Amino acid sequence: MSQGFEEIISKVKSVGKKTVAVSVAQDEAVLEAVKAAQEKGIADAILVGDEAKIREIAGTIGMDLSGFEIIDEPDMIQASLKAVKLAHEGRADMYMKGIIDTKNFLKSVLDKEVGLRTGGVLSHVCVFDVPGIDRLLFLTDVAFMTYPTLEDKMHIIENTIPVCKACGVDMPKVAPLAAVEVENPKMEATVDAAELTRKYKAGEIKGCIVDGPLSLDLAIDPEAARHKAATDREIQGDADVLLFPDIHAGNLVYKAIVHMVPGVKNGCILTGTKVPVILTSRSDTFETKLHSIALAAVVAEEMKKQA
Repeated sequence: MSQGFEEIISKVKSVGKKTVAVSVAQDEAVLEAVKAAQEKGIADAILVGDEAKIREIAGTIGMDLSGFEIIDEPDMIQASLKAVKLAHEGRADMYMKGIIDTKNFLKSVLDKEVGLRTGGVLSHVCVFDVPGIDRLLFLTDVAFMTYPTLEDKMHIIENTIPVCKACGVDMPKVAPLAAVEVENPKMEATVDAAELTRKYKAGEIKGCIVDGPLSLDLAIDPEAARHKAATDREIQGDADVLLFPDIHAGNLVYKAIVHMVPGVKNGCILTGTKVPVILTSRSDTFETKLHSIALAAVVAEEMKKQA
């Protein structure tokens, strides 16, 4: 059984506090999340950016900076390179976006000299704790890969498995989603989903269960699976991972949950990198940023075990 975010935070405390390098840290919401992460024993932080602005913002939110290392670098591009280098060299366990645009932040992640490339495909995972669902849901990819190919989808699954394991799911059930649950040559998403299932059954995809194509209701609602008599499926409303056919489907479902489901909690990271990368949006809440740090911390611990 997967854990909720409170259990994930407790797990971080049991394995020891991590360190996050923050790129261009002069951002109020990010500093609030970093402050809470330190207070909860999740992570210390190295703040890279305009020190004067960092101190000004810290003063307005009542943040004591005496326990934080600050690297003064007013230039945003240089700050991002200095911050990512900390993770590249092992001084930080994870890397977080501050008040820098996503394009330049990702350039630092992919920098050939000091970045976090592994030679593999990068993908984004969002973990949801949804009221009424008895497990975490792992949504991928909702923010990074636009139109993943069949091969890309295999890499996305591969990137997501360690995130699931870090959250207590040892054999995640992966549902490649489509509008229908049968293969249709005219619907590319169903063809890819069926092929992923065939590859899983042939032993080409390991460490998880893959069953697709599946409609969203069959993937997450056991009652819908019973009504549709899907008794021959390996997933019957109990999927852990929702694998989307493209960024439009993923992003729409992500935003629908965030903005329409009261009490939902979520955290997001970029995977396929040397360390977990916390790539949050300016519109994400303080709580989402804190949960993303906690998620990155348990994934960093899992990656350390697998190294």
